[in-house]
Amino acid sequence: MSTRRRVGLYGYEGYEDLTYPSGHPFRPERARMLLDILRREGFLSRPEVEQRTASPAPRAVLERFHQVEYLDLLERAGRGEFSPEMLAYGIGSEDCPIFAGLFELASLAVGATLAGARALADKDLEVAFNPIGGFHHAGPAYAEGFCYLNDVVIACRELADRGLKVACLDLDVHHGNGTEEALIADPRVLTLSMHESGKTLYPWGGFETVLGVGPGTGYNVNLPLPEGTDDEQYQRVFDSIVMPLVDRFAPDLILFEMGMDVLNGDPLAHLRLTNNAIAEIAEELRKLDRPLLVLGGGGYHPANTARGWALALMVLCDAEPVDDFVGLVGGVFLGSEERSGGLRDMKLYAGGPDRDSLVAEVDRLIEFHREHLFPLFGL
Repeated sequence: MSTRRRVGLYGYEGYEDLTYPSGHPFRPERARMLLDILRREGFLSRPEVEQRTASPAPRAVLERFHQVEYLDLLERAGRGEFSPEMLAYGIGSEDCPIFAGLFELASLAVGATLAGARALADKDLEVAFNPIGGFHHAGPAYAEGFCYLNDVVIACRELADRGLKVACLDLDVHHGNGTEEALIADPRVLTLSMHESGKTLYPWGGFETVLGVGPGTGYNVNLPLPEGTDDEQYQRVFDSIVMPLVDRFAPDLILFEMGMDVLNGDPLAHLRLTNNAIAEIAEELRKLDRPLLVLGGGGYHPANTARGWALALMVLCDAEPVDDFVGLVGGVFLGSEERSGGLRDMKLYAGGPDRDSLVAEVDRLIEFHREHLFPLFGL
């Protein structure tokens, strides 16, 4: 490791029995799979890496964003209780079911994200990773998209209140609508979301024309990507739009939600990325030399998700094991579970008649932001 960055990896030891009901797509157990990979690769034995535990966030912290009545209902749901009024808040839906320990698990995710944010702000760590964080759909008084409490908003607001400029980079395949709604008028946080277009995927929004409100105009950046987007076009968008904006904004800290539901073969989405794409972005973020608060976000192929997280985390820390087989090229029909050696997926390229329309849509998206957003930043 050329520059040893202090890394805090937040687990949920002691809370492993808390999980969504059997058959639900969201599996917190991915965090345990991640630890197994990191242990096998020797990452956890590195002197700069520290495994940490956090406590569930207290009500006083949650009430900074969420409404009291909503939190009361969540606590009841966490005890296994149900009442019809919960449905009006999204509690008890197919996406956000009621189960024992619900409130404790959701509060733990907030507590771990906030503990990481505070450690970075206090210069106790340079990288903090909470794999069960990143619940970006939750609103002040509603649950949706598997999310009950919004740890992203709570952390961003606390960091901004400390006087820090925050770049919130969300690569989850689903647009972070709860985060956008909460921060859309806040110029202290540059919110950037790369996601599959709302034309084809929940939550059916996040279009490029939504640039912020009032003093936050220009600080809400949506990059909706068409179905079938591959590594090459994804990287084009990141390099053409995200990097120039982050450079100009000059954040004190970067919140990086690296949802692995962008990977080819994820059962809930339609992009065709391999984990190489996220690893390349991790490398670019590492070179910025800013404190990094990393959150797991989505990812519904558990094995691919855990492996993608492990790879990206080690790249962020300049600690990826060298493998002689990395870089082999796979065909267009390979899924992201196909391996090229080490933790990396086979390369995967879009082809055929759909490629031209994909490139044209990415061109249009880049040009839109260069025309409408870049002038606001003097670019």
